[in-house]
Amino acid sequence: MDLQLDESENRDLNKVTLEWKKFVEEVQDAVGYEFKNVNLLYQAFTHPSFHREDKYESYERLEYVGDSVLNMLIAKFHYFLHPDLAPGQLTRLRAANVDTEKLARVAIRYDFHKYLRHKKPLFKSQVEEFKDAMFEYPLHSTGLIDPPKVLADVVESLIGAIYIDCNFSMDITWQVVENLLQPMITPENLETHPVTKFYEVCQRNGWSVKLIDTWEKTGEIEVFAGEFAGKGKFSGKKLIALNRAAHNAYCEIVRNLKTTCNDYNF
Repeated sequence: MDLQLDESENRDLNKVTLEWKKFVEEVQDAVGYEFKNVNLLYQAFTHPSFHREDKYESYERLEYVGDSVLNMLIAKFHYFLHPDLAPGQLTRLRAANVDTEKLARVAIRYDFHKYLRHKKPLFKSQVEEFKDAMFEYPLHSTGLIDPPKVLADVVESLIGAIYIDCNFSMDITWQVVENLLQPMITPENLETHPVTKFYEVCQRNGWSVKLIDTWEKTGEIEVFAGEFAGKGKFSGKKLIALNRAAHNAYCEIVRNLKTTCNDYNF
């Protein structure tokens, strides 16, 4: 016996089909790549929280592939572009261009968050909070803001999907990745981590560092060095609170050095 769909079911099916075509067209236009197997694209935008009885897996396996491919592509790019950089410098430069915040910024720039299939109630508010924070740090915050990891996961998943779809061609994948990551972080605009900067200036001036940790109760951490202090607050992650405290203490030192630069070793 043939199964007949009623009118409402037909409307729902047509709506899903139109939304699916729109999604495929918009993402392909954004990244400049046309998929042979669009099911890979669909999988790349399916979060593990989205449970449905369909044939699409979540993006986790694609993310695994994309993460490895991305690191290899960036390592190769930097190796030939900067022949004079030491391995440690190359490592820092690569990390800055593939870390969670950098990739989350890519996702926001291309509106990938709008296409994600998920069941994460807090995702929308996390994205909005991150977008607001990005205005203060146009290129990268170096650990001062908290990007939603899901955004970075989607970018890695998409890269993995493209790599598989183009028959594992690193050259074709790189054409897409190079465009996605613009503007890239270069040796000229690569920021030193705030904790590193803070400890370096303390060491040069012989200052001991004291830390007061009330994060569990207040979400705050305070650092002291000589006559300078900095407070950082972020209840979501202790590490970001520490980074902010070090950053604020360092900025206080810099402000003081503008008027008493002969008194300190900077």
